[in-house]
Amino acid sequence: MGQEEDFRVYTEAPRLFLRPARLRLLKRERERQSIRWQQFDTLISGKAPMAEPAFAFALYSMTTGNKVYCDQAERAVGNDLRQMAIVFDWCARPAMADRIKQAADRLSTAKDVPSAAARAMAAAAMAEADAAWSEATMKDIVNRWWRGTMVPFIKNGGSIPRPDTLALFELLIVIRDNLNLDLRDPVQGYFRDLPILHLLSYYPAAYPGPENEYRIPYYSDDGEPDLKLAARSRAAELAMVAYDNNAVESQSLQSWLLLDRFLLRGTYGIVYEFLWANPYQPGITFHHLPNVFHDRRSGRLYLRSTWEEDATFFIYDRGKGQVFDAGKRADVNIAAQKKPIRIGWASVVLGAPQMQIETGYSVAERGDQPLEPGEKRPEETWFLVGLPPNTRFDIEPDDEEMYEARTDLGGILELHYIKPRPMKVRIRQTPGQP
Repeated sequence: MGQEEDFRVYTEAPRLFLRPARLRLLKRERERQSIRWQQFDTLISGKAPMAEPAFAFALYSMTTGNKVYCDQAERAVGNDLRQMAIVFDWCARPAMADRIKQAADRLSTAKDVPSAAARAMAAAAMAEADAAWSEATMKDIVNRWWRGTMVPFIKNGGSIPRPDTLALFELLIVIRDNLNLDLRDPVQGYFRDLPILHLLSYYPAAYPGPENEYRIPYYSDDGEPDLKLAARSRAAELAMVAYDNNAVESQSLQSWLLLDRFLLRGTYGIVYEFLWANPYQPGITFHHLPNVFHDRRSGRLYLRSTWEEDATFFIYDRGKGQVFDAGKRADVNIAAQKKPIRIGWASVVLGAPQMQIETGYSVAERGDQPLEPGEKRPEETWFLVGLPPNTRFDIEPDDEEMYEARTDLGGILELHYIKPRPMKVRIRQTPGQP
């Protein structure tokens, strides 16, 4: 039998986020009067009504050493378990222990990510005050909730909702820092793709806000974008990079985050900017990334013509298409399109059980400048949408052997040609399938 895992927390306070290296960085940021510190300090000193006041006051106290702000944090904490755990851990408020345990136990049957993250924060913070309760709570979160429920959900094609991604990474950080466990291990592919998915699911154009410019994530509703969601999405990306700053995907994301015009300056976002941003961490330019992301697990397709802000953006989301061009969003009826939709070197066309496409389409068709002498034609990708999900198809290109491909959960069939040439490709659903 293998050795049983230990869910006892042995780390010293502060156990939530402010491990020694992170706390040293924040104090250096204050000494250097960085742009993030100056904005945070201005809001707190100016008594601006912070969106998460207990969190903000406690972080300010830890950075400055001024305990008066911990008193303010305790008065402002309310019934939010997450903020209670932070104040208990950072400000040493033992009188809050029973409240924290009761609030965490009330969430023990909750299935959502923010509830699990708040419970994990409470369990880590309470490691010394009630070691047995802390250990039992951590074991329940890791074994029953994460490994028993969330890992199978992700493996079966599920995705964490974008608004919950920040809580997800707060959970990952707390578990790693206090139990030395990387919860990503069973689903590494999902987490590897997550930074790229975030980048390619934003509309290309910047959106002017009252305090700063925003990147706006794709949305299907009418009306103006949700700036709180946009801010929370960026905060999640800051935490992603903080969790794993060595991955190539994280370094590309870091270069995206370093553009100060998008720095969150409001009473919600500045706390996360100051806590998680590391302007000294180098990034790799995101311009080298592909302009296409096929999210097979959710059945979504994201395309953009370039990485510039005037690019054309297209998304196919479970039967519905949307294009963003010249600053405007518009729905696209895929079935009504007489020609393939061309975005860069990718083509989207409505699929059928039996059909034919012609690859190697001309530069004139694509609407770009002609290739320079000696310049090679880039790789070409076709996406056949609207097909039955998880279904096999036989693919037969001219003068090549037939091969088999399968649609994803959203009914998208991807055909990729590294050295495209003008040819006909015959596609038919593999016989014998429903």
